[in-house]
Amino acid sequence: MNKLKALTSIGLADIIGTGIASFFWFYLATLIEPSQYGEVHYFIGIATVASVISLFGTQNTLVVYTAKNDKIQATFYFISLVVGVISSLAIIIIFYRIDAAVLLLGYVINTLAIGDLLGKKSYNSYLKYVLTQKVLTLVLGFGFYFIFGIDGILYALSLSYVAFVIRIYKGFRSSNINFSLLKPRIGFIINNYANGAIAGFGGQIDKIIVAPLLGFVILGNYSLALQVISVLTVFSIIIFKYLLSHDASGNQNKKIRTYTVYFSIGVSFFGVLVLPFVIPYFFPKFIEAVQAIQIMSLGIIPYTVSTLYSSKFLGLEKSKFVLISAMISLVTIITGTIFLGIHFGTTGVAISYLLATTFSAIFLTSIDRIVK
Repeated sequence: MNKLKALTSIGLADIIGTGIASFFWFYLATLIEPSQYGEVHYFIGIATVASVISLFGTQNTLVVYTAKNDKIQATFYFISLVVGVISSLAIIIIFYRIDAAVLLLGYVINTLAIGDLLGKKSYNSYLKYVLTQKVLTLVLGFGFYFIFGIDGILYALSLSYVAFVIRIYKGFRSSNINFSLLKPRIGFIINNYANGAIAGFGGQIDKIIVAPLLGFVILGNYSLALQVISVLTVFSIIIFKYLLSHDASGNQNKKIRTYTVYFSIGVSFFGVLVLPFVIPYFFPKFIEAVQAIQIMSLGIIPYTVSTLYSSKFLGLEKSKFVLISAMISLVTIITGTIFLGIHFGTTGVAISYLLATTFSAIFLTSIDRIVK
């Protein structure tokens, strides 16, 4: 019953939250042109990459050490926030975008707070915070769009994370800044930081490459496809968030892992066979996204496998395997986006996504068998 309640809280938060956020992005796609949609996601990608560079205390690191009851939150918070402010200034200087700079800080605060909530297994609080943020995304997002136009969207997204400031404040109250706590854990922290940075680059570098190389129209179609895939992978992400703190505590949950893989197979077939008939009806401007969604849906299965093994290795503090996997994925997505994107456009970028998830899953599966 405890597992069911925990999974229900995480599941409701992520399913309802993803539904609200997806409604916002899908409806926004019907209001603006693909090029504008691509431009918004380009600067979101910039803010995201800058945030993962800033996050010395990554979400997974916080989950593991908080689950082990190590009082290290305030130290991670302090370092990440200081670097976050510096990164925000860099975005303003380089891109002249205050909105992206503020969004970066919102992402940093969100990631730190979520790591603390999941590590403490505070699943009911996680539900409340996540839904509050998603509702604010919807209300502020449309409000700012209709008042200020497309330029107001990133400001709205930034303000949606304001509730998480409460968790950061509590983290500073419950623990002290103590840099000596980092020394005995530095290997795992650095590996996990590098893994988070590489994974963050891997998740956004395709957008950053596509915009100057192929244009905002192709990026707009690809971004819509990514939005669809984010909905289809929400169950795998829920399971990862539940499993990581339990893997860190020594609980294996083998049946949950098996059912998750079976479910991902069904979701993958749904994306390949059903969605091509749905997308053109709702998004007639984004026809190029249809084939991309089919291709990327095939990547849901290896993505899920990678997620499950990542949780296992991180829980054992064997983060170097997850780091290598992220590097493989990053190299694949960069080379694929450049070479396949130039020749095949949106379809080529989608193929690079599929290859990246597949190679990552193959590596982690092989390593698990070798270690056994």
